[in-house]
Amino acid sequence: MRMSRGKKLMFLAVAAPLAILVVVGVGGGLVMLLWNWLMPALFGLSPVTFWQAFGLLALCRILFGGLGLHSSAGSRMRRRMGERWDGLPPEERERIRKAMHDRWGLGSAPAGPEGV
Repeated sequence: MRMSRGKKLMFLAVAAPLAILVVVGVGGGLVMLLWNWLMPALFGLSPVTFWQAFGLLALCRILFGGLGLHSSAGSRMRRRMGERWDGLPPEERERIRKAMHDRWGLGSAPAGPEGV
């Protein structure tokens, strides 16, 4: 039996908030348990409450961007730059390598008579 579009939307309207609550509960509880198990014993820090643990989880998500289901803008940019680099002629690549090395000391040392 197929579910109609309206029933699917109603199911999602109920299921999505419940799923978010489960993720918040499990994530915050897990961070709280791990923190309270490790940090007081290792570093002498005080235990945290559930909401403090959830705050730590949110802060880590903001700072480090974990738990993402899609690629980041940085990885798209690296891929696009790699495609551009692959499309350059060898002479242009060497010119860019030399310029980067001369300016910032990045990349391999330029090949040629002046490097000998």
